Amino acid sequence: MSGDDENRFRPKPGRIRSDVPKAGKAKSFLTQAKKLARQHSNSPGRSSSSASRFASGSAGRSGKAPRAGKGPGVKRGRGAAFVRARSLSGGWRHSAAGMRRVVVKTRYVQSAGKNGKGAAHLRYIQRDGTSRDGERGQLYSATEDRAEPQAFLDRGKDDRHQFRFIVSPEDAADLSDLTEHTRDLMSRIEADLGTKLDWVAVNHHNTGHPHVHVIVRGKDELGENLVINGDYLANGIRERASELTTLELGPVTEIEQSRKLSAEIDQDRFTRIDRAMTEEADERFLDLRHEPDDPRRQFSRTLRLRRLAKLEKMGLATQHAPGVWELGAKMEPALRELGERGDIIRTMHKALKADGLERDPMTFQLHGAAPSTPISGRVVDKYLTDEMGENLTLVVDGIDGRTHHLPGIDPARVEDARIGSIVEIGPADTAQRPSDRIIAAISENGIYRPSRHLEQAKFEGRVPGGDYEGYIDAHVRRLEALRRGGITERINADQWLIPEDFESRAAAYDAGRNRQASVRVVSTLDLEKQIGADGATWLDQKLVSPDALDLTTAGFGQQVRGAMDQRREHHITQGDATRQHDGRILYRRNLLANLRDREVARVGTEMAESKRLLFRSAKDGETVSGKFAGTVQLSSGKFAVVEKSHEFTLVPWRPVIDRQLGREVIGVVQGGSVSWQLGRQRGLGI
Repeated sequence: MSGDDENRFRPKPGRIRSDVPKAGKAKSFLTQAKKLARQHSNSPGRSSSSASRFASGSAGRSGKAPRAGKGPGVKRGRGAAFVRARSLSGGWRHSAAGMRRVVVKTRYVQSAGKNGKGAAHLRYIQRDGTSRDGERGQLYSATEDRAEPQAFLDRGKDDRHQFRFIVSPEDAADLSDLTEHTRDLMSRIEADLGTKLDWVAVNHHNTGHPHVHVIVRGKDELGENLVINGDYLANGIRERASELTTLELGPVTEIEQSRKLSAEIDQDRFTRIDRAMTEEADERFLDLRHEPDDPRRQFSRTLRLRRLAKLEKMGLATQHAPGVWELGAKMEPALRELGERGDIIRTMHKALKADGLERDPMTFQLHGAAPSTPISGRVVDKYLTDEMGENLTLVVDGIDGRTHHLPGIDPARVEDARIGSIVEIGPADTAQRPSDRIIAAISENGIYRPSRHLEQAKFEGRVPGGDYEGYIDAHVRRLEALRRGGITERINADQWLIPEDFESRAAAYDAGRNRQASVRVVSTLDLEKQIGADGATWLDQKLVSPDALDLTTAGFGQQVRGAMDQRREHHITQGDATRQHDGRILYRRNLLANLRDREVARVGTEMAESKRLLFRSAKDGETVSGKFAGTVQLSSGKFAVVEKSHEFTLVPWRPVIDRQLGREVIGVVQGGSVSWQLGRQRGLGI
């Protein structure tokens, strides 16, 4: 740098300010009208303000799209250079006039490969009915038209995280090839991030707007953790998707835009017109008295007036004077709730129609949480609650004559359920644990001693398998969990402080953690298959139980009544029931147990031929042991396969055994169930 440059003075003049003091701003007619409206509506607490600066037809008060580079983390992560470039060039263009709208949702998921969540998500985005022809969704990648999901999971099993995207172009139905469009998009994203990505995707055509689910591994091409700039996730992907869609279909014409906006006038949801009016409103007031000269602004004003007339009928807007409107305080949340409800009802109608069913919408019951009373019925739909997470939504055609929409279901609880399966869904399980009752009973003066509990357990001798130490360890693990919840306190290795209200506080602790509905798959078979099954079906339970009185004479309840009549005739034909002269039906003694044993014997004999092992039936009270080799689904329920070197047996399955697959197990058959003793890995009574 030269000496002249060092000493050169470079003035930077600012805006010329007036030396004349500002005069008091005169109140506009709109300000006075708003003041009168407030007095008329007796709504105190609103302060007088200056006239608002309305710009009909603009995207917001400023009329500009938000600039990039203003959010946190703009300098961190891959894609930051692209974000800075957009910031210097004037901001994001995806909201500019003529650009095609694309909705992009992103989610960062930690340890998806280690807890089974990644596998569950892949399984459900490929579920039946998501493809264009209604078949199962097909997974694809950058180079494969039929990608192997397990291979992708194996590559990412140790990844710290993964990214999930949903890309939904507004005009996706007009794109020539959604798969190639996605590959082009991911290629541009790779260029922006400066690395190759390992990704898979599935196209969904099961909604009114086709969209794409993309899952990206959390590793870059060098095997390092993939860190993506937050602003790029929020806007960069949408920018690229909007550019690609606009490039293929061309800019949005004024006629197209007018048609799309006009279609929103009567919609029962929060629309772009509503968003624009909310941004333009001054303390929820809109001034639309003056008709602008610009034809575009005239059209925008007409849209707003027609939309406001619709909102006025819904009680969400009020006209205080000709052209002066007030938006309701709860307009946006009310419209969003209506939109979500409308989407749910359309989904329920579509699911019922696919099953050949018609139900009165007045019988639809939408649950926001676990139902307060138990629900039994047939699964007519099963899909991801938010399409980005793991929890499921079930649509259940109930025996009570209602069709129930139940979101937030743990997928592990309905893994065996298929469309047509029978399920029972009830309130969250808040029952006290047996282990808590035992701990409270063993405690003396508020002190629980594991050593004393061990002595008593050995004296009573009621621990199947004789693993007394594992039994005590299970209770200690329970106390440790409650200690972290602030309920118990560990004094030393052999003393625990137990509060007086221990059982109630422990139950409340469980209830606070378990807000999900209790779910039980009572039959994986639909009604038609249960009628002629040789096992103990759900229909048989209804036949021999007085609970059949809860069946209505409409909807699925009526179908169940007809199936029960056919099942009853099947039993008479098979000799498992007789019809008396007075019309009464008498069933064989222990009908359910006999049917279950008959089916287990038949299936066991068939499996013995393929396994080349001897099948042996397990008797009530017998101890079974061996390697847990898998499960088999029967009409009588789910059974565990326990193998020894020369024989195997089938015993009723319980969820507690699933983690022992391939390991040695031991249990006692008791009344159609098994009390598993899994040693230190699993204790009894927990």
